[in-house]
Amino acid sequence: MTATPEPAPAPGPGPESGAGSPAPAPCPPESVRRVACVGAGVIGGGWVAHFLARGYDVTAWDPAPDAEEKLRRLVDAAWPALRQLGLHPSASPDRLTVLPTLEEAVADAEFVQESAPEKLELKRSLLARIDAAAPGGAVIASSTSGYPMTDMQGEAADPGRLLVGHPFNPPYLIPLVEVVGGELTRPGAVEWASRFYEAAGKSVITMDKELPGFIANRLQEALWREALHMVANGEATVQEIDDSITEGPGLRWAFMGPCLTFALAGGEGGMAHMLDHFGPSLKSPWTRLEAPELDASLRDAMVEGCDAAAAGRSAAQLVAERDQGVIDVLRATGRLPRSADGERP
Repeated sequence: MTATPEPAPAPGPGPESGAGSPAPAPCPPESVRRVACVGAGVIGGGWVAHFLARGYDVTAWDPAPDAEEKLRRLVDAAWPALRQLGLHPSASPDRLTVLPTLEEAVADAEFVQESAPEKLELKRSLLARIDAAAPGGAVIASSTSGYPMTDMQGEAADPGRLLVGHPFNPPYLIPLVEVVGGELTRPGAVEWASRFYEAAGKSVITMDKELPGFIANRLQEALWREALHMVANGEATVQEIDDSITEGPGLRWAFMGPCLTFALAGGEGGMAHMLDHFGPSLKSPWTRLEAPELDASLRDAMVEGCDAAAAGRSAAQLVAERDQGVIDVLRATGRLPRSADGERP
């Protein structure tokens, strides 16, 4: 991750009426300088560290009496890693201000990131308070791990500017953020947030549809639930489960997702051959999840999706990238096998 360049003004999404009434125009996302973080626990504190590293002024609020002390410790602990990732020229922990009330924290914010505990009623009331106190043009995002914004935005006076900006822990280190609005969210707010997160150095997936748990958490949760089943039934140990990922598919997933990885199992025939050859195994009891019907529509969607993800690369090129990627991960984690003379190759 490289340091963010100095922001340059760019056209912003104009006022829209996605929620039924005109809304004040936010500033261009690349021009944001002041961010407010509501909630300063592990996720909220991680966001604070990330935004500080990208050169923003950050105001924060958390109701815990020792919140500021813990937050500043978290930022100090994260700073060495952030330095390795590359700091913005203006980055400094001194640009953090912790304020005594939520209303003061968001009063001058150009963007607000809410990271309260996963309690639906708390999220609903807190987002309504933020909406009431934040400047009219500020977009407000929730770090929720799974609640659809439709379920959280109903109490806000201007629900059109509320959306989900779901990070991964720790937000200062893991680049992914999933962005999706609710039924009352203005489309322009979603576009604006995606551009803002990209300007802030994040890797953004802008979702077209709400889905509980979003994308990555649903995939994580499927793996997690199967792991719990195996331990509960005495089918595998915790160590065996972890080793099965870190020494197996996890090495590939670090740089190539499961779909493109499976496509390579089809050789030069790609995903089409893989599905034709291995598709019947979906009926095998390899997991407790119910498999979808592998009909022509699903098959075509997977083949076309993998072709798009390959972006013109041949099977041979993808194999070479995969092989080098695994070697790089093994080298980076100190796990390359030793040669006969005891030296690493």
